[in-house]
Amino acid sequence: MKKYVIGNWKCNKGSDEAHNWFAEFARRYRPVEGLQIIVAPSFICLQSLSDHVKTLGLENVSLAAQDISPFPKGSYTGAVAADMVKDLVEYVIIGHSERRRYFHETSQDVAAKMSEAVDVGMIPIICVDQPYARSQLLALNESDSKEMIIAYGPVDAMTVRIPESPKRAAETARLISQIQPGRPVVYGGSLEPDNVKDYVHVPELAGLFVGQASLDVDSFLAICEQMAGAMAG
Repeated sequence: MKKYVIGNWKCNKGSDEAHNWFAEFARRYRPVEGLQIIVAPSFICLQSLSDHVKTLGLENVSLAAQDISPFPKGSYTGAVAADMVKDLVEYVIIGHSERRRYFHETSQDVAAKMSEAVDVGMIPIICVDQPYARSQLLALNESDSKEMIIAYGPVDAMTVRIPESPKRAAETARLISQIQPGRPVVYGGSLEPDNVKDYVHVPELAGLFVGQASLDVDSFLAICEQMAGAMAG
């Protein structure tokens, strides 16, 4: 099974910081067959970083957008349509709990964004959380993406900075697989280099969704290396 380590920078790093991060990452990164690394910078970095990452020639490393508009290009002030970033990224994060909480996004909004992403050939990373995972996933039934990734992140783990137990994460991953069979499920929620060892060996999980720890090259590389070690047996 293909494995993933996804870094979500959220509202951090300007262009210079982002370029410096990737320069250091490229110097120390060693690709592993079957392990896909995905990094989601801020929108203001995407154009320049897309060119920069291509120049670096990083194997199995892709960029993601942190969000897209539920609408196509047109008269939607402040929005960024999927068609506008499709040539810059392969993936897009949709429905993150912070978008649902602070920007009041609904499951219908998430479904519309997913449809926009799929229409232009982007791979959606759909975020769900408990206790709403079932309803959030059922709202996607009208959309279809053969390569969709589901990122499970319990809200409590992100707000109080205490990760959910691997056992509980595995239980939720099994629930998700019942509703959306065949989709890779990744776990995110207060992951750090010193606790990911508890998750990289959970068979129900296809990878990790890393927030704060992805901002630091050392931390992110350490997490990637632990995932690679688990894949090696």
